[in-house]
Amino acid sequence: MTQNQTNIRTIAFDADDTLWRNEDIFIHAQDEFMRLLLPYHDEAYIRAHLAEVQIKNLTHFGYGIKGFTLSMIETAIELTEGRISGKEIHEIIELAKRMLASPVELLDNIQDVLSKLKGHYQLLVITKGDLLDQESKLARSGIADYFDVIEVVSDKTSDAYTQILQRHKISTDQFLMVGNSLKSDILPVLDLGAQALHIPYHSTWDHEQVNDEVLLQYPQLTTLKGVSELINWLDFKR
Repeated sequence: MTQNQTNIRTIAFDADDTLWRNEDIFIHAQDEFMRLLLPYHDEAYIRAHLAEVQIKNLTHFGYGIKGFTLSMIETAIELTEGRISGKEIHEIIELAKRMLASPVELLDNIQDVLSKLKGHYQLLVITKGDLLDQESKLARSGIADYFDVIEVVSDKTSDAYTQILQRHKISTDQFLMVGNSLKSDILPVLDLGAQALHIPYHSTWDHEQVNDEVLLQYPQLTTLKGVSELINWLDFKR
């Protein structure tokens, strides 16, 4: 165990695709949306246009299912030149409701790891997206009681992490962030001089991708295969 690892007192976890499955829900929803618009355009063009609209709308609607739904509706209107019917718009809204009602499926070994860490470290969730949706998922997950602090932010930037650390009087050199997104969970934390562990998910939204040139600037980047490896990385002894 390194000196930095010994100093860790607070461990924060990302939520979506770190604690539970999330991206799969968006992938399946996009597939349904494609079928709705295929009479108007080919699949590749629809996907590309939807991605552009999503990115454009982040500053207006933020992250999460509700912003995604508005982007689907806007895409449908634009790609059909306004010919999309009220019935089809209603189908998109019903699709969004099914997304919001999707069961929370914890990833492998999450509960076991949290039970081992609870009481030995201050545990946080730091997630971005829609407040109501994220609070609902956490409440339905069955793991909320493991965490001492829940933070839902509009975006994960170095400034956002700094504010969280200051608000809870957490020292940078005692803080560890665990997450699947290099762009949101890892690099902003490393920029602060804190520690972060990357645990990849099988699929990552294109907007969260980081190119190799950027990664070369972070020789301290550590990637684990799964959350269960966190215990060994900490050289944890109960």
